[in-house]
Amino acid sequence: MSHAPTTATRSGAFPDDEPLERALAEPLDIGRHTDYLRGPELRCQQTAEGLGWVTRLDPVLADLDFGQWRGLPLHEVPETDAIRWFNNPEAAPHGGESIHDLLTRIRAWLDALIGTGRRVVAVTHPAVVRAALINVLGAPPKSFWRIDVLPLSYTRLTCSGEAWTLRETGHPVTP
Repeated sequence: MSHAPTTATRSGAFPDDEPLERALAEPLDIGRHTDYLRGPELRCQQTAEGLGWVTRLDPVLADLDFGQWRGLPLHEVPETDAIRWFNNPEAAPHGGESIHDLLTRIRAWLDALIGTGRRVVAVTHPAVVRAALINVLGAPPKSFWRIDVLPLSYTRLTCSGEAWTLRETGHPVTP
């Protein structure tokens, strides 16, 4: 599940460790799961708490590291750097993590879940959800920017044997 809206998600800025725009007060029952995990950022913690979930922090579910761009509005990033980053999944002109590195991190996380029988719920970030989808669908890394992940949307993945499948996506909670 993608975290609830923050000022950065509403304004088109690169996220930092900002709080939610407003608190959630609507518990959400999504059935039985063995693990409830979340990214380390405050927005993931507050989303999980607002949905009534007791979660464990999993650092692998951290947002894409935007390096020196953290907290900046997109229009303040030099255009040449932004173009290079958007067009090259291996570039990290901001000094943080490349899309390629994020895809590798999330692929390893998904691979580690195969065959465990765990039913995991993860409160994380749009970039992490995109990375999971790219990996599951076998899509090219350049398609990362073609996937729109809304605040509080969910993506359900299933695994049988060695193959992950996209089961469904949706938006169960109105921000």
